[in-house]
Amino acid sequence: PEARSGAARSAGSALGSLLRTREASIIGALLVSVLAASLIVDGFATGRNAGFLILDVTAIALIALPMTLVIITGEIDLSVASTLGLTSAVMGQLWVTGLPLETIVPLCVLLGAVLGALNGLLVTVAGLPSLAVTIGSMAMYRGLAYVVLGDRAVADFPFSWTGGATMRLPGTDIPWIALLIAVLAAVFGVVLHATPVGRALYAIGNNAEATRFSGISVRWTKLWLFVLSGTVAAGAGVFWTLQYGSARADNAFALELSVVAAVLLGGVSIFGGRGALPGVLAGVLLLGTIRNALMLADVSSDVLNIVTGLLLVASVVVPTTAARVRERRPRPAPPS
Repeated sequence: PEARSGAARSAGSALGSLLRTREASIIGALLVSVLAASLIVDGFATGRNAGFLILDVTAIALIALPMTLVIITGEIDLSVASTLGLTSAVMGQLWVTGLPLETIVPLCVLLGAVLGALNGLLVTVAGLPSLAVTIGSMAMYRGLAYVVLGDRAVADFPFSWTGGATMRLPGTDIPWIALLIAVLAAVFGVVLHATPVGRALYAIGNNAEATRFSGISVRWTKLWLFVLSGTVAAGAGVFWTLQYGSARADNAFALELSVVAAVLLGGVSIFGGRGALPGVLAGVLLLGTIRNALMLADVSSDVLNIVTGLLLVASVVVPTTAARVRERRPRPAPPS
């Protein structure tokens, strides 16, 4: 009986610790938001709307996966939406010139890797801060998108590709891309939480100098993370173009704010060294749920942007304030 009682106390303590984590709070907020929207907003609690919600957050979810790794190391990539837009513009221009999509898609993904590598080299080799570098490349890549395609929209892609991008899983309203996101999230989650690579990323975010002395190449690690970020952003650009059936230079304008908001909302510290992928996925869905419910309620896009901005500010202010409160809280005196 005593052993069972001790095991129960241990399990209860573990459960209590889990429920006190930031990730558990976000998952709880997501469940509350879904329940409230289902009760209040007409048309929210339908399979059809669930499919639209998933498609709406697909690009954010995809880009948030590598962005999580980048921010955990103490860096940031604000050029992801512009990389998506430039990829879309290049995709449209190459299609106009007559290249088949079977050739265009790999070229666009390769372009994303090159754009990410440029960011990574400026950060790791030149030693420039990633915030400044990616703000600059954000403007440069978006400008290049307009140079490539101008104000035109290319919208004559074959239905076999555009229809396939939004195709549902058999017998459901869930788009097939949800399965891809789940697989990628599982891969990223295993790498981050169950491999030496993931432990190295956390170590870099906590103390890059000490990590370097331990034999881990901080420069190469960060460089490859930026390459990965650009590659995934380009893949999201290909999907975005096919999903909406239109290649435009302004596609996904300002989407980087939603990506960063979702990652920080999910519990990843903007200062690096802390965060977990389940919380990020919950943050993506929470942001998407709120936006979807507001759109169904005919709320204007300006209000949606305000909500995204408020969530982004709250995701930084709340944990920082909580940490300061914990630091100022008097510690119990040691037993005499």
